[in-house]
Amino acid sequence: MLKIKLFQRGKKHQRTYRIVVAEARSKRDGKFVADLGFYNPQTKELHFNKKELAKWQEQGAQLTAGVRRLLS
Repeated sequence: MLKIKLFQRGKKHQRTYRIVVAEARSKRDGKFVADLGFYNPQTKELHFNKKELAKWQEQGAQLTAGVRRLLS
């Protein structure tokens, strides 16, 4: 099953996150299928491709709790 999850990037205390589509059992920073956008918690900046997100959800990809919280 595919999940839309957060992929950590950056140094300690300077994390940024990529919003990616990955296999549910893959590691947090493992391989992913598609890159949909990013989130920077320091500046509260969130950018993602809404059309791609909708396409992946139609194909059965599920949102993780963290991504669901960000998008609401």
